[in-house]
This record gives sequence, structure tokens and C-alpha cells, in this order.
Amino acid sequence: MNLSLSQSSSYPTKPNRNQQQERDFNRTRASLRQALSWYSNLRRPRETFPDVELQAVFRNELEVLQFSLDKLEQSVIRIATFGLVSRGKSSVVNALVGQKVLPTGPLHGVTQWPKSVRWTPIHEGKVQIELIDTPGLDEIQGEARALMAKDVASQADLILFVVAGDITRTEYQALAELRQSQKPLILVFNKIDLYPEKDREAIYQQLQQLGTGSPRDRRLQKLLSPDEIVMVAAEPAPLQVRVEWPDGKVTFEWETPPPQVDDLKGKILNVLNREGRYLLSLNALFQSRNAQSNIAKKIVEIRKKEAEDLIWRFAKYKALGVALNPIGLLDVLGGTIADLILIRSLSRLYGLPMTSYEAGQLWRKIVISCGGLLLGELGSSAILGLGKSASALATTVDTPAGLAAYSGAAITQAAIAGYGAYAVGNAAQVYLEQGCTWGPLGASTVIQEILNSVEADTILYRLRQELGEQLNR
Repeated sequence: MNLSLSQSSSYPTKPNRNQQQERDFNRTRASLRQALSWYSNLRRPRETFPDVELQAVFRNELEVLQFSLDKLEQSVIRIATFGLVSRGKSSVVNALVGQKVLPTGPLHGVTQWPKSVRWTPIHEGKVQIELIDTPGLDEIQGEARALMAKDVASQADLILFVVAGDITRTEYQALAELRQSQKPLILVFNKIDLYPEKDREAIYQQLQQLGTGSPRDRRLQKLLSPDEIVMVAAEPAPLQVRVEWPDGKVTFEWETPPPQVDDLKGKILNVLNREGRYLLSLNALFQSRNAQSNIAKKIVEIRKKEAEDLIWRFAKYKALGVALNPIGLLDVLGGTIADLILIRSLSRLYGLPMTSYEAGQLWRKIVISCGGLLLGELGSSAILGLGKSASALATTVDTPAGLAAYSGAAITQAAIAGYGAYAVGNAAQVYLEQGCTWGPLGASTVIQEILNSVEADTILYRLRQELGEQLNR
């Protein structure tokens, strides 16, 4: 009997792209569910019921978490269109949808606020698509519109930036600002029907240089590549057509050609089929991470006084315990355990869930980030502890010399240990302000896993480094 390699081999096979995306998508959904459950049931230490007053303080953040989860559950990809006035943003949306659902016209500023339209293209993907049309970035009340555009961009999974010829300084600046949202982008060169073939190709070549890293455009390097520049005619200008009738009569009529957006449709669907689940997952996770960070900052601020008292209390207890302990080797172990208990106690005070393992991970991170300070404390504690033990063994503390040697080492070691606990407590506050985004299903953990999984032929791969930097801020 012949068996294929896949049938006979017992070695696990590497999951294909779709399987990996599905797994990461499910982990993202579990991460958001966990976060929403945690923060919807926040309670004070030793209390049974959730703290309703505290939850009211971060109601907006809970709504963000719920919105992100709902968007995942419904698998809705949001594609936002940006550009200056009269570039044809609404026309592009209409052409993609296949009907004129948004008003267009020759006047500037037809679109006064963001409008959403559902698009259901014929494809086998599992996602739904929501197209968002935005006002021109250079209209009146530009500052308010800039804030609105920033908000829309933060919620979008993919951005279409529409131009209609050579890119202007204003468009370049708008692109650079959108660059900060670190979202995948497709540059749409609209109204190509108005240009002769030669001029159209010249403009297209200039647009391609935006993604090449030329000195002038270095800020836009990695934002888009030449492959993400698409030429369209979303609302072609009417053409005069010569009509010859059977009786020999000749008339002229105006006809509007159909939109030329097939290349753009193909590009969008290709991106969504290739990495759509990752786009959904990463956007939801960063939204969740930011919401959790805001929640944690508010909780830390509300309970600041209680936390400071707790840190000082632990610092005194740690110093006293180290001073009274005659066995030097136990000083380091006891001090470390005290630091871990302090971190756990702070997390309970703030209502932020943390396991002993996560507390240990955070303690190691704090020790490394503080460099010589805490490492010096551990080293000093070990050396002084050995000296203290030697003094206790070599002499009796009943004698003045023995008491002086023991007390000197104990007091010095206690001071260092107390300051070390204070440093750990304050550093732990800083990390806890970032929210509880670590752990197996923490938003930061799942984001890192996704960034490690994206393949080289994706748009996200080019943004991977910057998204990783954003993750570590």
C-alpha cells in the first residue's frame, strides 16, 4: 500500500497562512474577552462586589473594549478614504460599492462629516467591509477635521489615500501625518481619464518614488511600496460620441464611461484575503492595549496615596527583616520574595489581575531596566549578609566589637534593602500604569506573536518594526 508523505509522517506540519491567521484571530478574541471581563468586574481589595464608582470613571474605555470585541465578532474590516477636497474620495467609494450612495459634485467640501457604507464584493473571504468617506483634509475648520481624521484613522484597518495628479506639499504633509497611525495604506491615483497616457505614466512614476526612500520622501519609506499605488477613474468625465443613424443622419451625444476601479478592487481583496484577519486582530489589540493603559493610569492616580503608603510599609518591613536576619544567604532570597509580594499587593490594590509568574516576570524586567541600582542592591545584600554572618560566627554580639560589626553591617544592609524595595515599588507602578497587557492572553503578548508570524510578502511586514517599537513604548 502506498502512502503519501503527509499521511505516513508523524512530524507536525507548520500551519499554513490561513490556519495561523485563524489561530491568532481566535487568541485576539480571547484576549479582548478576558480584558473586558477583568475591567467590568473591578473591585477593591477584600470586597465582593465590583466597584461601580470606579467603573464609571473609565466607562469610555470599557466601551472601546466592547466596540473592538464586537467588530472582531462581526469580522468587519474598516477601510477609510482620505485626501484633499475634489480628489474624488466619495466617487471612489461609490465606484467600489457599484452605485451612487454618496453625493458628489464640483463644489468643494461636499462631504461634511465621515460617512460609512457597507461593501459586499463577490469574494470568498470571511470578513465584511465598511468603507468610510471623510471630509477633505484641507477644508475650513482644519484643526477640528484633523482631530476627526486622526480618530477615524485610529479605528481603520486599511487606509486609501486619494490623489488626482502630482502630489502637493499639503498632500505630502497629510500622508506623513497619516504615517503616524502606522496603518497599511494604498495610494489611489484617481481621475486618470483626464490625463494623456504619457502624462499619466509620468505622474505614476513620481508617485512610486514615495515608497523608494528617496531623500525628500524618507519619512514615507515603508509606508507604501510601488505595488500599493493604483490608478483609477472613479467617475470618468462624459465623452462626446458620434452617432450615425440608418437614414444617414449624424448626431453627437454625451455618454459617461463606466468607472475604472477593477485594479483597486483587486488590490483591496488581495490584501484582505492575504492578511485581513491580521489587520483586524492588530487594530483591535492596539485599541484594547490603549484602553487598558488608560484604565490603569486612572486607577493608579485614584489610589496613589494608598499605593505610596503600601510601598513605604513594605520598604520598612523589608529593611527590618534584613537587619534582624543573621543568615546572610537568606537576605537575598527574603528580599526578593518581599519584592514579589509588594508587586502582587500593588496589583491587587489597583484591581489589576496578576499571577505569581507574571509578578516574577515583571520583577526581572524591573531589575534589568533599573540596571546597576537593583543589581547593586542584590550584590551588596549578599556581600554584607555574608559579612554580617561572619561577624556573628566569629564573635559574640555580646561584646562591643561583635555588636559594632554586626550592627554596622545590618544597618547598612537594611538601608540598601529598604531603598531597593522603594525603587521596585515605584518602578512597578510605572509598569502597572501600562495596564495588565502581559500574560498568555495579554494584548502585548498576542501582538508580538502576530508580528512574529507575518510573512515577507505582506504590507504588515514592512510595518512590523515600527509596530514593535510602538509596542515597547
